[in-house]
Amino acid sequence: MGIVGNKAPEFSGDAALNGEVTQISLDSYKGKWLVLFFYPLDFTFVCPTEIVAFDDARAKFAEAGAEIVGVSVDSVHTHLAWTRTPRNEAGVGNLGFPLLSDLGGRIASAYDVLNGDVALRGVFVIDPEGVVQSATVNFLPIGRNVDEVYRTLKAAQFTREHGQVCPANWQVGDDGMDATLEGVAETIG
Repeated sequence: MGIVGNKAPEFSGDAALNGEVTQISLDSYKGKWLVLFFYPLDFTFVCPTEIVAFDDARAKFAEAGAEIVGVSVDSVHTHLAWTRTPRNEAGVGNLGFPLLSDLGGRIASAYDVLNGDVALRGVFVIDPEGVVQSATVNFLPIGRNVDEVYRTLKAAQFTREHGQVCPANWQVGDDGMDATLEGVAETIG
């Protein structure tokens, strides 16, 4: 049985946020939409491009009522050092969302993204009740498209609000489709 459609695995731990160490858990986001993403390691190559892209899009996610949390197997102190390193020096700079420490890979393992001793590039959209609505996993060298993560979040919110499904190539602002044969015929006919 997969993770999508089921309760998100619990997590808790130390996270770097605003230059400080803070404790966060899945319960910290109860009642909110959450975009939880895993990445291999701090101070690497593709990872900072993704983290900066999520941070640059943070206002858009917040406007959609979603929080963002990044997770890697690094220590919280490594996270702090990376967030204190300016972007023009290959750091990520101060971020508006926490980077959660997963030393030992317990959280990555629970989300089935642990690959050896690092996490794959998994992203999970979790609804306010803690149910995983979407899971996408990329192999190590393939960065994510943050706009697609946002579109997926909005699709999950749309289906929840309107009771319709989102057909192929659905974009924010498009109509949904009734989950019936008539709805299919109207959409593709």
